[in-house]
Amino acid sequence: MIAAILKEITPGEKRVAATPKTVKELIKSGLTVRIQSGAGEASFFSDQDYEDAGAEVISDISSLYKNVDIVLKVAPATLEEMDAIPNGAAYVSLMQTTRELEQVQKLAHKNMTGFSMHLIPRTTLAQSMDALSSQANIAGYKSVLVGAAHLPVYMPLLMTAAGTIPPAKVLILGAGVAGLQAIATAKRLGAQVEAFDVRPEVKEQVESLGAKFVEVESDSDDGVGEGGYAKETSDDYKQRQQALIKDHIAKSDLVITTALIPGRPAPLLIPTDMVNGMKPGSAIMDLAAENGGNCELTQGDEIVNHNGVIIDGTINLPSTMQVHASQLYAKNVSTFVTYMMKEGELTFDLEDEIISGAMFTHEGKITHEPTRDAVSNS
Repeated sequence: MIAAILKEITPGEKRVAATPKTVKELIKSGLTVRIQSGAGEASFFSDQDYEDAGAEVISDISSLYKNVDIVLKVAPATLEEMDAIPNGAAYVSLMQTTRELEQVQKLAHKNMTGFSMHLIPRTTLAQSMDALSSQANIAGYKSVLVGAAHLPVYMPLLMTAAGTIPPAKVLILGAGVAGLQAIATAKRLGAQVEAFDVRPEVKEQVESLGAKFVEVESDSDDGVGEGGYAKETSDDYKQRQQALIKDHIAKSDLVITTALIPGRPAPLLIPTDMVNGMKPGSAIMDLAAENGGNCELTQGDEIVNHNGVIIDGTINLPSTMQVHASQLYAKNVSTFVTYMMKEGELTFDLEDEIISGAMFTHEGKITHEPTRDAVSNS
């Protein structure tokens, strides 16, 4: 069985789907590993590093793909890249399958078995394969550092001979993996941190990190979705949520938004009138920019200055920490792929919740129901 690791061509994508360490793991599972020359350069892994790990480094695309059984990537392959992959091969990448509909249809047409690391179930057994969490952790950390760099004030409390400097006020919207890491990082920098989430059960986690939990009082389970994710909330809840956030956001120096609903546009948490109420010199880091943003003024991969308020819509923060981001993502991928390897063969057990959960195309069909619905409605 042959695995091919591609060099990423998406602008700004510096990660790689395998490191020399995970190449050894893939080989140990029974795979022959080919890697496109230069695939690891942006993450500071040389071709020689991969050769020393046992991979075949190949420049010629046709040779790379010859008799290949599984292709591993970070960003979704372009349609041109997919054209070059042999029919019937398996494919793994970070793909939002309800958004990348052309690629999904192409994979189905080519009779390829497609897996998205976005779809790995959030179960105990699949934790080591959870790429969304590993990458969100990095995004949460880096968002605080970048946000702090945007601010014209110190983060920590400082008592100096020239006077006392109060700590910056940081508000985190969304206390998932990214939000919790953002809380921890902001606290380490000495900021005064508040956090909001639609799921009341995360209050204990937020408070354990030293932040204050901002809570919308509710008698229902609004916002509590399956598998630890958030879900769409009621209109009444949204109105009370908006009033509460507006009050807290006006007092904040840095706001970090992380609210995402899988496969859906990001919920709008900060309309323009709320930004107008923020003080000049404050900043918003919108980690939901890829799916439209939690702030109405967010522009993907742009930094907007609105009346002195910075709105940073950088989409791929994990790629700015590509060494550790690649290390974690590659480990997620190798754990998933080796999980499917039985006695040196790739096996797609459709009864297995991890394999079937991550799968979105197989034997010419779109197997993931939300993706199938999105294609039907497109």
